Amino acid sequence: MPRFEAEVAVLLCAVFFVPASGILHPVDYLVLQSLRQSLADLPGSAFFASWDFTAEPCAFAGVLCSRDRVVALSLGDPRAGSWGLTGHLPSSLAHLSALAELSLVPGRVAGPLPAALPSGLRFLALSGNLLSGSLPPSLSALRRLRTLDLSSNRLSGSVPPAVVRLPELRTLILAHNRLSGPVPAVASAPLLRLDLRSNALTGSVPSLPPSLVYLSLASNRLSGWVDRVLPRLTRLQFLDLSMNHLSGPLPGVLFTFPVSTLRLQRNQFSGPLRPASPLPVEGATVDLSYNRLTGNVPAELAPAGRLYLDFNRFTGQLPAALVDRVVAGRMQVLYLQHNYLTGFGIGGAAASIPAGMSLCLQDNCLVPPVNAACPRNAGPQRMRPPEQCAAIRHRG
Repeated sequence: MPRFEAEVAVLLCAVFFVPASGILHPVDYLVLQSLRQSLADLPGSAFFASWDFTAEPCAFAGVLCSRDRVVALSLGDPRAGSWGLTGHLPSSLAHLSALAELSLVPGRVAGPLPAALPSGLRFLALSGNLLSGSLPPSLSALRRLRTLDLSSNRLSGSVPPAVVRLPELRTLILAHNRLSGPVPAVASAPLLRLDLRSNALTGSVPSLPPSLVYLSLASNRLSGWVDRVLPRLTRLQFLDLSMNHLSGPLPGVLFTFPVSTLRLQRNQFSGPLRPASPLPVEGATVDLSYNRLTGNVPAELAPAGRLYLDFNRFTGQLPAALVDRVVAGRMQVLYLQHNYLTGFGIGGAAASIPAGMSLCLQDNCLVPPVNAACPRNAGPQRMRPPEQCAAIRHRG
């Protein structure tokens, strides 16, 4: 008989003649003891100070019971800046059959995820620790799971497609790990938030569920075009595909989505921008910098509050709608440096640029306004050499 089951049998005999009222189920009692043996407070933490097994376990810090079963575990002090725990997660956690929520504050808990977890889990958040190894296949058995957050650990291997397709899953956060392989294709899951940034994922952006409102695949090694994938994601409010190797044109319909933050910088997107309509979110952040975009800057981007178009190949005059936003003080940041723009509309009229507005126009085919506030790494104010401007006009 395995040790854990043997301990359960002994404890059942010990409590057989004790009234059931107020007594924690023997299995759950032993799991809590196993947790206490596997985890410890880091110096400065006192989370386990209340875990005195001569007292009622349902009164322990981080333990929530319903009748005689543990239904939620919040391991570690959740206050901001508090110290976390060290140790490892025991396999006995799988025996908490009524557990619906399991969370762990950031700390130094290491080792692999348990091979099995309670099948009734709805919330699992273990971010900010040192968990390693691959995602166990048993995660796909958590059919009631709604939130899975394993971010900022040392997890490796691939993302199991069955996990992304869990029928109740709404939030999946696996950011800041060492995951590799492709992003699983999933077109019909009920996901609202998918965050896989800062891993080593490869391949193209696959079909994703149109229910998504938050998508971050930034800082991976993704490649290919997105013009057939993104148009389905019409509910997006946050999109970050920055720092990949994505290429091809950007679909004009993307700029009609209710996105308040659009980050596509540091890719290889190319061709002209043709937004299907003006940005619907006033004051949105749009970062398209460090790409290969060409043509005129679209007037449809004027509603942005922070607009980064630097290090592209834009040409021509800046649209009047955008200049008017700058003059009216309705834009906080406008970075246009390192393009081939030929006009800004207000020339060098320093007084026309509101104080506090960050406007950078250097390294274009025009004279920047004298009080344009470029970032420090942009270098001195200057124009492009005339021969470069002539060459780009000739190619246009």
